[in-house]
Amino acid sequence: MPLAAVGQFCATSSLSANLAACTHLLRLARDRGASALFLPEASDYIATSPSESLSLCQPVTTSPFVLGLQAEAKKLALPINVGIHEPCPTSAEKIRNMSVWIDANGNITQRYQKVHTFDVFIAGGPQMQESKTTEPGSALTPPFQTPVGKVGLLVCFDLRFPEPSLALRRNGAEVVTYPSAFTVPTGQAHWEVLLRARAIETQAYVVAAAQIGRHSEGRASYGQSMIVDPWGRIVAQCRKVEVGEEPRTAGEVEPEICVAEVDLGMLEKMRKEVPLKRRFDVYPEV
Repeated sequence: MPLAAVGQFCATSSLSANLAACTHLLRLARDRGASALFLPEASDYIATSPSESLSLCQPVTTSPFVLGLQAEAKKLALPINVGIHEPCPTSAEKIRNMSVWIDANGNITQRYQKVHTFDVFIAGGPQMQESKTTEPGSALTPPFQTPVGKVGLLVCFDLRFPEPSLALRRNGAEVVTYPSAFTVPTGQAHWEVLLRARAIETQAYVVAAAQIGRHSEGRASYGQSMIVDPWGRIVAQCRKVEVGEEPRTAGEVEPEICVAEVDLGMLEKMRKEVPLKRRFDVYPEV
């Protein structure tokens, strides 16, 4: 059975440092015998301000982070799913939050633009308005064949909406991905339960690579990258920021991976034994 690897680290505004961390994770995944590596949202950079984000954002054809990762994927013959930023062609003031698939030849073969932007105003906690700086996508990417099964791409805040994962499942997805940078308070409250719920209701593997640690003053991520099987069991997970723990900085966070087998035979058996026959005559299809 193929092995899927999920990696986590603490990205900063340094593309070169982030590339070095991801290259390290790629080699760890290769050494563990993984068939694909899944990396977090915003692996190329997490900026300290909207203006810095715009200055760091580059097309994939010129981004040293993306080009470096493509070269490493080709060198190691290991596919990668990774979250990156791209310029928005319709607005000089916005970017696109993307999840891309880099195949074993180093080519970008699939692309998904995050459709749900993260706007949150938590009293005494995180306050972010991604819709001000990020253009939302307008379509789902059809599931596609990979060495670990048929993959459907989603990103971070998409996790709070069951509709896109259900749509991908109806189109044949066996693995649903959520590269993320969940905040610490929302991660401690909802990360695990939402990932397990999405796996159970789609009867698919859920692979969620996460950022962890303090990226800059005022922004930190929860971690707990994980793989959940179609029964809702966590079959692999990395460390998280515990309740009451002070998030570590990038220099203090050791990049890590965890791996799990993707048992497509078990997935198919479970879908046959516990068929989810939806009643679209009673409620609308979503």
